[in-house]
Amino acid sequence: MLKKSSSAKAFKENIKTEVKAGKPVKQAVAIAYATKRAAAKK
Repeated sequence: MLKKSSSAKAFKENIKTEVKAGKPVKQAVAIAYATKRAAAKK
């Protein structure tokens, strides 16, 4: 489960979560940035 927050800690944890799920690192970073952007909008 990804954390919907714009903090640096949540960003790093989201990357770790995606990589653990088997995604390539570049894709995991892109997903984490997208989640961070969405959280910052709210």
